[in-house]
Amino acid sequence: MKLTEVLDSYRAGSEEEAADVERLRELARSGDAWSRSLSLHVTGSAVVVHPPTERVLLRWHERMQGWLQVGGHADPGEVDPYAIALREAREETGLEDLVHWPPALEPAVIQVAIVPVPAGKGEPAHHHGDIRYAFSTATPESIRPESDTARLAWLTLDEALDRVGEDDLRMCLRRIAAIAGGS
Repeated sequence: MKLTEVLDSYRAGSEEEAADVERLRELARSGDAWSRSLSLHVTGSAVVVHPPTERVLLRWHERMQGWLQVGGHADPGEVDPYAIALREAREETGLEDLVHWPPALEPAVIQVAIVPVPAGKGEPAHHHGDIRYAFSTATPESIRPESDTARLAWLTLDEALDRVGEDDLRMCLRRIAAIAGGS
């Protein structure tokens, strides 16, 4: 699905999120919203869940110096935030059995958030317009971090909420907890 379709079908959960969605709509209308050369560009990410144990998988991000969800940038020619989030989640976790979650619904955005990214790796400080999904796995023991510095940790939702520092990710985790509580 194209970015404009995803954003048009998404219902923001707060005024701040609605403003972020509108900024990304404007960006999508103006050209290549995925281009890393822009000071604000779109990324796709995911929180991986293991429903039987009610745990979530977080990744240590060296550049951000924090525990975050998995995800990242579009590869050339990619325009579907769901497909980007799924590819990135597979690459960063080694999990090949990921499916959208919750399973009773069509793949749905869990959250849209514009987040600051510090300068590094030859890039100036910039912002990611992050489109977030949730995926589940039946094989949590199969995780393989993509590098030695990209540690992975399975955490209960309470542990994850204690470990993350970003308010927007805390909101995403709360939404996942609400969905898990209702399923």
